[in-house]
Amino acid sequence: MDQPISVAQFQEKLLEIAQPLAPLDLPLLDAHGATLASNLMVDDQLLLQSGDRIGSTQIGLAASLGLDRLPCRPHPRVVIISAGDDLVEPGSVLATEEDEFESNSWFLTTFVREIGAHAFRVHTIPETQAALKLIVEDQLVRADLIVISGESNDESFDLINSVISSLGEIETVRPNLAESGKHSFGLIGPDKTPVLALPGEPIGNYLSAELFLRPMILKMLGYRSIYRNSKKMKLNLDANGSAGEANYLRAKLSENKELVILPEQSSIATISTADCLIYISEKVEKIEKGESAEVIFLIEESA
Repeated sequence: MDQPISVAQFQEKLLEIAQPLAPLDLPLLDAHGATLASNLMVDDQLLLQSGDRIGSTQIGLAASLGLDRLPCRPHPRVVIISAGDDLVEPGSVLATEEDEFESNSWFLTTFVREIGAHAFRVHTIPETQAALKLIVEDQLVRADLIVISGESNDESFDLINSVISSLGEIETVRPNLAESGKHSFGLIGPDKTPVLALPGEPIGNYLSAELFLRPMILKMLGYRSIYRNSKKMKLNLDANGSAGEANYLRAKLSENKELVILPEQSSIATISTADCLIYISEKVEKIEKGESAEVIFLIEESA
């Protein structure tokens, strides 16, 4: 049975199962984009710190010191699966009114790659428990994390939950998060691989990716900081929330750095347009014009 849980509590539970990956001594070019696993010291001087993302300048520095390898947390291998009998691949034809184009796996795969993981999108959309179980078991051999989502309105959640529950210890929760739904998580398979089942509705899927999936992957990478930059900003208009639920309103910063809450928050278009999120806690129903709100920046330069 799904239990209510705060966003912060759910984040904590997920971070417990997302441990930093074991360090590997990687050749320089393979180390690009990975995370340094230990400090790089030269004559008692700290040049690179554990948890630093290894970019081109870090590669050049290592090479100038005569190093051809670096100790790294490797890129997590994340398998993305969508399941449900009403999902249809883009480019195909919707046969019935109940059918919907499958978009979550396309978003999640590219989202995960942008964070720094290796993402593998499963092209087959399983419609039955047997088909989904076969795919999950097949993918376990190459996954450090499995992420599954289904159709809108949680219609395929029972299908997904029954399969992963048969493969390990699974817990189902409902975060106190507006525009969201049920989530399942746990460890499955012989290697106790982390798995996370997300809501199928695209906006809920997006919020879960930002709030829950992104910190998991950054912890696996060994980052020192796993959350987006944020700061308090005054609102130039009212921001409405909903009682008992945390709200994350999609917004943009104007050229003069004023917050603009995007209209039609229920539209999927707000996902691609927003460059920040306005957080309204579950204890607050409304933040009035002129008051301050916490703003989470989705594009680092905006901070």
